[in-house]
Amino acid sequence: MNNVIALSVQDTIEDIAPLYVEAIKSKVPFSTIPAPMLWGPPGVGKSDSAKQIAREIEKATGNTVHITDVRLNLFNPIDLRGIPVANPEKTLAVWLKPKIFDMDPSEDVVNILFLDEISAAPQTVQAAAYQITLDRTIGEHELPENCIVMAAGNRTTDRSVAYRMPNALANRLRHIEVTCDFESWSGWAMHNHIHPLVLGYLSYDNSKLYQENTDMDQVAFPTPRSWVFVSNILNLMCKGDAMYDVEKQYSRIAGCVGTGTALEFIAYAKKHNELPMVKDIFVGKRINYPNSMDGLYSLIVSMLSYIKTKEALDELNGISETELENACRYASGFPADYKAFFYVDLIDIKTLRKKLVKSTSFKEWFKVSESNELRNKLENR
Repeated sequence: MNNVIALSVQDTIEDIAPLYVEAIKSKVPFSTIPAPMLWGPPGVGKSDSAKQIAREIEKATGNTVHITDVRLNLFNPIDLRGIPVANPEKTLAVWLKPKIFDMDPSEDVVNILFLDEISAAPQTVQAAAYQITLDRTIGEHELPENCIVMAAGNRTTDRSVAYRMPNALANRLRHIEVTCDFESWSGWAMHNHIHPLVLGYLSYDNSKLYQENTDMDQVAFPTPRSWVFVSNILNLMCKGDAMYDVEKQYSRIAGCVGTGTALEFIAYAKKHNELPMVKDIFVGKRINYPNSMDGLYSLIVSMLSYIKTKEALDELNGISETELENACRYASGFPADYKAFFYVDLIDIKTLRKKLVKSTSFKEWFKVSESNELRNKLENR
């Protein structure tokens, strides 16, 4: 988009959440902060960003955060204003407030009114959003002081239903283009039980996380949202011994990300299933190395996924120093560039650094590393 800053999902969260956290701590009215408008293609994570922003505000302030998700494309202007009824004297019309504006005004509560699909709403409905975004009112109804207003929608170039936003409304918002970034998504995936095969495949080929749909007849294509669907299917159907039956899920996977991507994913899964059990490496068993470079890469991705998942799920303890040393000792047998790939990724896990510097195998590799950037990261652990 022209003249709009582009941020990853994680950067978007880190841009918006601290602003409102500081407002709460400083007792600054939310009405003084311009409402953020998140632009981006379908499935990139705009709605999930709002949920994560709510969680970050809760963690930082201790307040309870409620999200009211309003799909504006399903409304007409009269829906937003409410239903007219006669006053007791039968002399005036009184507008009953819609349920979506029935919010808790308590001081220890934060409300988020999330106006989703705003660009898919007809311009008459977008016009009704003028008051909400700037004056925080709609007709006779006023939003409580503890309400944050956010909006999101697809761009007109996304081959989705989207109307051009009127300038009067656009000028009432702070615009951010949400981009698809694998590093940001993978960090989220570690905390949200994304199936290891999905995470491994997308680590192997980042380009498949999101592919712009340029074919009007193509209805299934890869996006962060459709990969979550694939993960949910695999978590349900491919656990335990069934982990090796991914091929049986082809039609379900293809229905989410398309036939071509599904075939590539199945091929990756087959190769992955021929690899050693990752857990055996971490308990110190003697394990042969894969015969191919592709196989070795997949194994490293699985090892990193295992470590990151344990660290994410248990930030206080995570992976043990013994498990980490076993993994690093095994990694000592990797070719130099693969070894660097493994260790550089480990150093990027902040919660792991104190344990990592105690690993004998890691320290031996680090002695010959000439990267000042890595040294700075460890010094700031």
